Amino acid sequence: MEKVAIVGVAQTKFEREKRDQNYAELVHEVVSDLFRKTGASHDKIDNIVTASSDFWDGRTISNMAVQDVVGAFMKSESKVSSDGTLALLYGMMRILSGQYKTTLVVAHSKGSEGSPNLIANAAFDPVYQRQLGIDGIAASALQARCYMERYGVSEEDIALASVKNLTNAKGNPYAEVSGDFTVDDVMKSGYLAEPIKRLDASPVSDGACAVLLAREDIVDQFTDQPVWLKGVGHCQDNYYLGDRDLAESEALVAAAKRAYTMAGIHDPLKEIDVAEIYDAYSYQELMWTEMLGFCGRGKGADLMKTGVTTIDGRLPVNPSGGVLAAHAVIAAGLVRVAEATLQLRGEAGDHQIPHAKTALAHGSFGCCGQTHCVWVLSSEG
Repeated sequence: MEKVAIVGVAQTKFEREKRDQNYAELVHEVVSDLFRKTGASHDKIDNIVTASSDFWDGRTISNMAVQDVVGAFMKSESKVSSDGTLALLYGMMRILSGQYKTTLVVAHSKGSEGSPNLIANAAFDPVYQRQLGIDGIAASALQARCYMERYGVSEEDIALASVKNLTNAKGNPYAEVSGDFTVDDVMKSGYLAEPIKRLDASPVSDGACAVLLAREDIVDQFTDQPVWLKGVGHCQDNYYLGDRDLAESEALVAAAKRAYTMAGIHDPLKEIDVAEIYDAYSYQELMWTEMLGFCGRGKGADLMKTGVTTIDGRLPVNPSGGVLAAHAVIAAGLVRVAEATLQLRGEAGDHQIPHAKTALAHGSFGCCGQTHCVWVLSSEG
């Protein structure tokens, strides 16, 4: 199979509210920054994939509003209304089809302009689940409780993930939330929906992210530090929450297995140097590290307590602060890819992991992790 590489990444600063920019202007900012870094231009891009949500953008066919700023005039442009990691997958497949040499992947969200509770509620079945008034926080609280009860995980255990990631985020200039929080700070931050507290939950952010993909034979036109797409897997779980075992995520297990098989990874804990995972809530870092095969079921808290996933541990997880530090829905997964790329290029600044050669990036979409996409990236072709 022909090789495809990431030849450039860019992201905006993530903020609670960017009043001076609409979402098209956010996209323009991030694409301009990407072109500046790579020497690319619209005439060098022959395919564009955008990721956005009509719900969050407040208009139907919302990608039409960014056609000009992504340079899609008289070109192929496709919209993925899901997490940005899936847009990256589609972009890679377009190149592998043989029709395109490059793909610009862009994801954006202005969470400040919508109601997260109403938007999440609208994603549920209108006949049964939506009538309950359930939203993303309530659904995630159900999942957290199922997981914690099954494996004896405490609220203090999940709070540790928030403490770790928000501390890590101090080294990330793009993060919205960071600081030297303690477990006690998290425990006293107030319940959103028991057992999830305010500091257990990700913020709602405005921002955008862009990634440029190129075919192997032209990567040197853009960079001398390509990051190679070595493996990918995606899978989605049942739509109805009642049809799932919320204490597990077989969809993530399956997605990870496919990515590892494609990349030739046999022992992820030993072979992956850094991981950026989609932790919309603190308990999810514990769950997802288990499903990704970094440890056994119910052992995610122990993995963190023993220092394995800290920024100076054997397998640092979310050295950027992860989604707990900045959460622009749709874009957050693509940001995980961008952050993993920066790590492999040695460009992550104050949250750089030394000598990282293989990275994992994970995106998720849908309540309680209905859909998962896992990428394995490498600095070595």
